[in-house]
Amino acid sequence: PHKPWIETEYQGIVMENDNTVLLNPPLFALDKDAPLHYAGEICGFRVHNGPSGSGSVQFEAVVLDRSTGEGLVRSKEPLDCESQREHSFTIQAYDCGEGPDGVNSKKSHKATVHVRVNDVNEFSPVFVERRYEASVPEGRLFDRIVRVEALDADCSPQYSQICFYDIITPNVPFAIDNDGNIKNTEPLDSRRQRVHTFWVTAFDCGKNRAQADAQVVVTVKPSCKPGWMGWTKRVEYTPGSGSIPLFPSLHLETCEETVWNIQATVELQTGHIGKGCDRDSYSDRSVRRLCGAVRGEVDLLPPPSPAANWTSALPTLPSSDSSLVFSFNGSNHVAVVPDSVVSALSGDHFTLQLWMRRGGANIQPSTTQTRGNRKEEETIVCSTVKNDDSFSHYSLSVHGCRLSLFYWPDVSAARPVKFLWKLEQVCDSEWHHLSLSVQFPSVTLYVDGVTFDPALIHDNGAIPNPAPRQRMFIGACWEPEEKQKEILNNTIPEGKDSGDLPYVGGYHGLLSGVTVRPGSVEPHSVVECLYACREGLDFGDLETLGSGMKVHVNPSQSVLVLEGDDIESFNRAVQQVTYRNSLRFATPGVRPLKLTTSLRCFNEESCLSLKQLEGYLVVLQPDAPQISLSGVGPHLARPAPEFEGPRGVPLFPELRIVCSLSHAVNTAAQGMEGGALMSDAVAHTLDGCEVQPLGEELNPEREELLVDMDVVRERGLEIINTTAYIAITGAESISVYEDVLRSVRYRLAKGSARFERRFRLSCSEMNGRYTSNELTLEVNFLHSLDSLYHPSHLLASQQQFLHPSHHAGELSGHTLPNPHRNSVVPGAATVIIMVCVGFLVVMVILGVFRIRSIHRRGEGARGGAKEGSSQWDDSALTIIVNPMEVKKKKKRQTNSNFSSQKKRVAGLPLPQSVR
Repeated sequence: PHKPWIETEYQGIVMENDNTVLLNPPLFALDKDAPLHYAGEICGFRVHNGPSGSGSVQFEAVVLDRSTGEGLVRSKEPLDCESQREHSFTIQAYDCGEGPDGVNSKKSHKATVHVRVNDVNEFSPVFVERRYEASVPEGRLFDRIVRVEALDADCSPQYSQICFYDIITPNVPFAIDNDGNIKNTEPLDSRRQRVHTFWVTAFDCGKNRAQADAQVVVTVKPSCKPGWMGWTKRVEYTPGSGSIPLFPSLHLETCEETVWNIQATVELQTGHIGKGCDRDSYSDRSVRRLCGAVRGEVDLLPPPSPAANWTSALPTLPSSDSSLVFSFNGSNHVAVVPDSVVSALSGDHFTLQLWMRRGGANIQPSTTQTRGNRKEEETIVCSTVKNDDSFSHYSLSVHGCRLSLFYWPDVSAARPVKFLWKLEQVCDSEWHHLSLSVQFPSVTLYVDGVTFDPALIHDNGAIPNPAPRQRMFIGACWEPEEKQKEILNNTIPEGKDSGDLPYVGGYHGLLSGVTVRPGSVEPHSVVECLYACREGLDFGDLETLGSGMKVHVNPSQSVLVLEGDDIESFNRAVQQVTYRNSLRFATPGVRPLKLTTSLRCFNEESCLSLKQLEGYLVVLQPDAPQISLSGVGPHLARPAPEFEGPRGVPLFPELRIVCSLSHAVNTAAQGMEGGALMSDAVAHTLDGCEVQPLGEELNPEREELLVDMDVVRERGLEIINTTAYIAITGAESISVYEDVLRSVRYRLAKGSARFERRFRLSCSEMNGRYTSNELTLEVNFLHSLDSLYHPSHLLASQQQFLHPSHHAGELSGHTLPNPHRNSVVPGAATVIIMVCVGFLVVMVILGVFRIRSIHRRGEGARGGAKEGSSQWDDSALTIIVNPMEVKKKKKRQTNSNFSSQKKRVAGLPLPQSVR
């Protein structure tokens, strides 16, 4: 017997959702024992499936004709192409053996069968997104605005591929290609239609349409203009707000231009505010006291006066604060400090401080500068001082943007050392403060409160030794010794041309507050407190700064530079730029703002160029403090002898000074209409009070105002005491000023008492920027009865009696002390005495006139009676006696004598009771 034979490999195809496999070649099993019965017949096929698992399907093979060996392969369940596209298994044929029971049947070898499942187009396309959105600028044609995409779940490329897309919304200016790219067919106009909405569908290659169509929304943007968007030209700042963002909604639009570097410079111009920026508006001396600076500085450019006349020839300029600004033109404006001042500045430890502004205002350049020669150093201070047994020399100069200190510790032995700084502040024509602390060989420079390290240059000895002679120039330096024959006693000859003057290196600019303080140097914290700006640019939160971003702020905080490479990070950083002002009473006004932008692109030819933006910051008027003076009545009455005492009488013993801030409050939540003002008491610093006599000035021979000088000196205040006023100046607390003003006394010389004297008191702060109410005090001098009724005061007494209502009105507001024994007290008893005496005088006069009239009638009736026979008739006259005469005999006698004097003056006969 022989074994059956089949092919070694078969390829099969089955349609999806079917189970009959079409094999190539067809399945036939041959046996060499044919045509023998049983042994030459094929009884069946055995299928050996692959390993069972997920998606695996079982196949079977059946015999169609036993004699020919034809067979059929089929799956036991329907096939799914999307689940498994190909299947592999083995098949084996066997004959019928030797009998019907199949004994000793023979099996063929195993053949491999590969079955591929053919796809059926059972799925439709599905869009990835149900809605597609895009934004495009107007006026341009684009190759692609947005791309839509649909997918098909069929397994074969024939049915799974999307053959084409279609826009089903009619009459839209858009087209779509077979890849789903949508473009506009005409330029879009945002004014005609801002938003375009339409629908698209998709078809696979079996022409199945998408299950659901997709919506496309195209927004047309106006024409893109590269530059800054959201720029606000005016920014308002309310004092006390701390820091506010300057550009909260600013962002840069590049119109899809690719840039790799962005740099923006924000500049805040504060040069017109005081000396370069908003600082405390107190005088330099007051600010030094407030910051705890060491005292003992010497003013090298004091205000011109008989005691300080070396600055009288220098022109001055107005200043917003109390300091004096001196102008130097680089030729004939020089100040020579006298020896009496220079001799107090010895030693190699000192601090030189000054305000400087190169160029200045309305200053004509010198002759050498007009010729184009600007290489000469400009000397600010040139000084030679005498130490214990030697002379030291130093000069501070500027040259371009360099500041140099030339220091010679010993002009007879040591070589000089030059300290050099390269500073933008020296040549920017703005106000800057320089503080130079010398502790040789250590030198520290502070510019606007920020330290700068010098470069050291040791001179090679070409410079001749300065002469060992003590002197100091401001604004220039002297010629070498052989050229100084015209300098006598530290004075500059008059009538000389600028080219003949015996000094060189004239300074061209403005100077103010030039002081030298010998001794130890100031700590950094004090210098920063003294001269640091209280306003400037800042960055909100550095932790939010994006990667690749850089921020730089100059020392005076007037310039801030941002640099980065990412548009989004850069826009967020710009919105973090802030303005801050730490002053409670910031200087109101306008601060110009500038924003300059520089872009660098991959394509430099088409890189954007942005114009400079200009705006301004407006600092609003702060809530004005209300300085209130109270506790002093409008009248002060004291006996005249108290004013003639050695200490006089205090004018303001119960003075109270209160400072408050009035600000608007929101009353809407409280159901109130309109706004309201709320006043908060605050702790303040005054910088000046003035006591001024009204009317005539004080007569120094008869009267004077006294102040407790111990209190004034202890507090470091300054006082000016003249016949026209007393001015107390210096920044100090309100309580200190209360103590000083309560010690102000008014004193009179003996016999100089008048009836009244009026004074006016007022206070201010911030160099007179805020003033108090004017408190007027009328001082009345109370005289004793003896002095009032003395003949020398008789006329004044009569005037008082004839005008009781006037004096009663004045005395109503007096603050009276405990009554003295002989003082005139404006009480009820005094008024009764005055009324009784006046009434008595009137009745006496009326009685005299009546007696004369009766006497004339009696003579007419007797017709020739003698003149000497007339008698006193008191039948019609009633004398009213003051009831108080019963208890006060002495006063009654005084009143009778006073009436007698009145009678004698009138030439009338006295009544019998008086005689």
